[in-house]
Amino acid sequence: MTKPVPGNPSHSGTTEPEELVPSRYALKVGEIEVLVVSDGVLPLPATMLAHNVASSVRNAWLDDMFLPSDAFDWALNAVVVRSGGKTILIDAGLGSDPNLHLPRAGQLIRRLEAMGIDLTSVTDVVLTHMHMDHIGGLLADGIKERLRPDLQIHVAAAEVRFWEAPDFSRTAMPQGFPDALRATARRFAQEYRDQLRQFDNEHEVAPGVVVSRTGGHTPGHSVVRVASGGERLMFAGDAVFSVGFDHPDWHNGFEHDPEEATRVRVQLLRELAKTGELLVATHMPFPSIGRVAVDGDAFRFVPAFWDY
Repeated sequence: MTKPVPGNPSHSGTTEPEELVPSRYALKVGEIEVLVVSDGVLPLPATMLAHNVASSVRNAWLDDMFLPSDAFDWALNAVVVRSGGKTILIDAGLGSDPNLHLPRAGQLIRRLEAMGIDLTSVTDVVLTHMHMDHIGGLLADGIKERLRPDLQIHVAAAEVRFWEAPDFSRTAMPQGFPDALRATARRFAQEYRDQLRQFDNEHEVAPGVVVSRTGGHTPGHSVVRVASGGERLMFAGDAVFSVGFDHPDWHNGFEHDPEEATRVRVQLLRELAKTGELLVATHMPFPSIGRVAVDGDAFRFVPAFWDY
């Protein structure tokens, strides 16, 4: 059974006072250490949950979830994995661009340091995709200079190609987001070109840590599977959202190919329900660890009980 790692000295730090909200959760998948870290929350219009249904239908779901109908705080989760002598950061958070005016987001680097994870210890970064809330942490002031010169950043080749001339024609984002996403991805590709390690469909980053391209959300969107000792966990990136269990066919505003994203989401949820493995996703409430069950024509998320 997958067990948490309470009091793991490699995941504890005393550089800052403890926060009043939980921001990290450690567990082991077989012999592989996994740490879910909160990058904070990103407030967005509730319409981003689904732009292919009537507002009354969307509002009814939000009301059932005791959530407001105008805005929605999206969780931002990243993962650190230790396997085969490597320390792997999966996604890098939003960063700290003051022009974004998002004081509750962009906490990842600070929280990593607070728990004793120095940036020089990170050997690899895996990007599920190149939206700004997954790469921005590496663009914050002074961060690149603190990273290892031999750092490898693993990303699907299709994702890098897409951002050379991105197509936003099928998205439904608030004004300004397409320009910000385009500019951030272009800057990232330029600054980290020498560290990019592109793969086509699947790549083993470390023993038991495999990144696989799914497409859908973006052409190169990928998920990361961790497997050891008969235990498994999937970091699904932006393939799965909280609303996607009840309504897997609802189109998220950031999806560049909504129909393909729906197909990918349903396929992954069916796979997770069949295998019983753990799920972690970027925008599900922290720490987002749980399992998936089939519920008629939809699905049900079963949160893992925290074990202290």
